[in-house]
Amino acid sequence: MSVPLLNKMHLNGYDIVRVNSGPWRVCTKDDRLASFGSREQAMAYAATLPGYKVRARP
Repeated sequence: MSVPLLNKMHLNGYDIVRVNSGPWRVCTKDDRLASFGSREQAMAYAATLPGYKVRARP
């Protein structure tokens, strides 16, 4: 039985996540913004996005 491997980083308020050997994903808490084949591409994309802050919902 295999155990899932999770790689997670945080940049500019965005999570950069990889599960097992799948694609790198740039996400917020509620939304997945993009998927990339390499960590460098995902980090470059997250670095170009404006800073993300969670907003309180009314």
